[in-house]
Amino acid sequence: MTLPVALSGTDVIGQAKTGTGKTLGFGLPLLERVTVPADVEAGRAQPEQLTDAPQALIVVPTRELCTQVTNDLLTAGKVRNVRVLAIYGGRAYEPQVEALSKGVDVVVGTPGRLLDLAGQRKLDLAHIRTLVLDEADEMLDLGFLPDVEKIIGMLPTKRQTMLFSATMPGAVIGLARRYMSQPTHIRATAPDDQGVTHANIKQFVYRAHSMDKPEMIARILQARGRGLAMVFCRTKRTAADIAEQLERRGFASGAVHGDLGQGAREQALRAFRNGKVDVLVCTDVAARGIDVEGVTHVINYQSPEDEKTYLHRTGRTGRAGASGTAVTLVDWDDIPRWQLINKALELDYNDPVETYSTSPHLYSDLDIPEGTKGVLPRAERTRAGLKAEELEDLGEPGGRGRGRAARGGREREEERPARTRTPRQRRRTRGGQARKRAPR
Repeated sequence: MTLPVALSGTDVIGQAKTGTGKTLGFGLPLLERVTVPADVEAGRAQPEQLTDAPQALIVVPTRELCTQVTNDLLTAGKVRNVRVLAIYGGRAYEPQVEALSKGVDVVVGTPGRLLDLAGQRKLDLAHIRTLVLDEADEMLDLGFLPDVEKIIGMLPTKRQTMLFSATMPGAVIGLARRYMSQPTHIRATAPDDQGVTHANIKQFVYRAHSMDKPEMIARILQARGRGLAMVFCRTKRTAADIAEQLERRGFASGAVHGDLGQGAREQALRAFRNGKVDVLVCTDVAARGIDVEGVTHVINYQSPEDEKTYLHRTGRTGRAGASGTAVTLVDWDDIPRWQLINKALELDYNDPVETYSTSPHLYSDLDIPEGTKGVLPRAERTRAGLKAEELEDLGEPGGRGRGRAARGGREREEERPARTRTPRQRRRTRGGQARKRAPR
C-alpha cells in the first residue's frame, strides 16, 4: 500500500501492526530515489546529481533496530550498489567518521550520535532528500522527540518525509503536522484480524509467584515444538539474573539489556540469530522491530508497563504470517497493572488463573511433556552457546571500567605500580604544642 505513494515523492504516515514489513515499506522507495552511479550510466540521472553526502536519513530509537534496518537496506540495495551506514552510540566514533568521509548514500542512526556528528560537521545533512522516522512512538517514549526536532531543523525544507509507527499518540501526530506537508495516512490491517493483537499468536496469562517463576520458565522452554524463545523482564538486573539462572539449568541463553556494553549486546543478538543461543533474555530495548526468524515463544517474565509494550513484546513472534505463543506471568502485585492492559487491548484474561510450575493446566496448555523438570536434560543440550559467538571490540567510549565490562572483562586491571613516595607524616600536637614534622 505504501510503495506507489512513497515512490511518487509524497509525504507518508504509515501505520501497521508490528511484523508486517514496515522496513521495506519505506526502504524500497528510499533506495529507488537515491541517485547512484548506475543511474548515470543508464541515463536516468546527470553526473552532477551524484554526491558523496547522504541523500536519505532514517532515524530509529534503538541501536539494535539501527543495525537491523541497515542490514535490510544493504540486502535490498545490493544490486544498485547503494552505500548504507549505521550511526549509533556505544561504539567508536572514528570508523563512522571515516565511512562518512569516504561517501555514503543512506544513513540509519539513533538521535544522539546523529546530533553529535552533525554538530561536529562530520555529518553533512544538506543533501538529504528523504527523511524517515521509524518507530516514532518509541522515540516519544524514550524522550528523543526534542533531539529529532533538532535534526529535522538541520535538513533542507524541500524533502520527502515518511513517518512509521505501530501506534499514533497525540505528540507523534503533532510532529507530523509540524514537519510534513499534506501527508497520505496509510493504515494497513487484515480484514480477518480486527483485534489489536495478532490473530496468529496464542496468548496465555497466568498469575504466578515470583519465587516459582524461574522453575516455570525452565519448564515452558521445554514445550514440544519450541524454536527460539525471547524472555522479557522489566529491569536490567532481573534480565541478567534470569539469563544466568537459565544457563545454570542447561539452556543456551544470552542477554540484551542496557547495562551490557554494545559489543556484548551485539554478540548476544548475533548468537541468537545464528541459533547458537536459543533463549534471549532481554529488557524492552529488544521489544521494538527486532526481527529474528524462528521465534516461536515470547515469555513475559514480568508484566509489561503498558499495552503498547505488551504488543511490541508479543510481536517478536508470529511475524510475517508465522504463528507463535505468548506467555505472560503476572505477580500478585502486578494484577491491577495487568487488568488495565487487558482492558485497553480488549482481551479476556482479566483474572489470570493461579498457576505453579507443577500445575497440570500449564503442561496441557503449552504442550509440555509429562515429567518435565526445571533442568534441561544433558542429551538435549545441543546448542553451541554464547561463547561460540565472537565478541567484537567496538572501541566503546565511556572510560576504562565501561570498556572493560563491555569487552567481557578480557582486560585485566592494570597492576598498580608500587608506591614510591613516602607517605605524608601527620603533624601531631601535644598539649596544644605543635611538634616538628619529620623530614621527608
